[in-house]
Amino acid sequence: MKIDGVAHRSIWPAEHGRSVHIIDQTRLPHGFVTTELATLDAAATAIRDMWVRGAPLIGATAAYGLAMALARDPSDAGLAKAAALLAATRPTAINLRWALDAVTARVAPLAEDQRAAAAWAKAGEICEEDVAVNHAIGRHGLALIREIAARKRQGKGGGEPVNILTHCNAGWLATVDWGTATSPIYQAHDAGIPVHVWVDETRPRNQGAGLTAWELGRHGVPHRLVVDNAGGHLMQHGLVDMVIVGTDRTTATGDVCNKIGTYLKALAAHDNGVPFHVALPSSTIDWTVRDGLREIPIEERSGREVTHLTGLTQDGRVETVAVTPPTTEAANPAFDVTPARLVTSLITERGICAASADGLASLFPERRAA
Repeated sequence: MKIDGVAHRSIWPAEHGRSVHIIDQTRLPHGFVTTELATLDAAATAIRDMWVRGAPLIGATAAYGLAMALARDPSDAGLAKAAALLAATRPTAINLRWALDAVTARVAPLAEDQRAAAAWAKAGEICEEDVAVNHAIGRHGLALIREIAARKRQGKGGGEPVNILTHCNAGWLATVDWGTATSPIYQAHDAGIPVHVWVDETRPRNQGAGLTAWELGRHGVPHRLVVDNAGGHLMQHGLVDMVIVGTDRTTATGDVCNKIGTYLKALAAHDNGVPFHVALPSSTIDWTVRDGLREIPIEERSGREVTHLTGLTQDGRVETVAVTPPTTEAANPAFDVTPARLVTSLITERGICAASADGLASLFPERRAA
């Protein structure tokens, strides 16, 4: 996607082929800083401390981290140790495990002196596949936006933009490129379809305010930021035509685990008859899980993310301030689970389906057989 007219990806290999560069997302939106990752520990830190975030990008970073580890220790023990270290960085996003399994499957049968190069090549394939998958998700989601735009052109006040509510950041910063929930939005915008995005701030880490708003603005997509609790009000007053969110893990029955607050948006959308769509690559589907509420581990992050805020001061300094009394402790569940019954459809690289076991099986029949 574009930053002020210049195409970028969220992760890219260095010219010498032994490290990767990333955008340090903890520095956005007030600074655009790229960082080099050259070791297993650096990749693990980048994932754990959210220099990179979003399920697909986490998976891509982990794949490169495993390749870096194998360049130093290509033994079976080294492979197992590195994979375990990376797997422990973020327990909820299924793409992390998927990417590690994919690289491991590629290199395990090989001689030790072949493993690092093979892992590096596989990590590159994972990145290219992610770009293609997200572009396909956007093509399918674009049809939904076109349909709403056509209805609005025929109705009163024709030509008004399609109003889309997002939550968290499922944009190109959360993937290698295009994004998941934002891919249909970018493709609609680039096709000349008028769109307007309501951007949830997404407390406590403010990924909507700091990341989604930043990337939409840099690409030129009209948008406005709203507090997390405004979504229901906007829907009640007919100001939201559709909701599109991403997901960190989706069950085989269509339950969706995503950033905390997604469930509340789904409830408001259901109550107001607003379509609630979830955009996801198939690598985000956990075919081993059927009950999201009982089987998906929910990451509990530091309470400091809730009790403190970081922002830009009037004199240009980035400062962190406390917003609670010093004696107040905070709970910080990072994700919630939206039951399939509240999801209008799942938008995947293979098409759009109902959020159900049968719906997913219609697009992925090989999984039904398995």
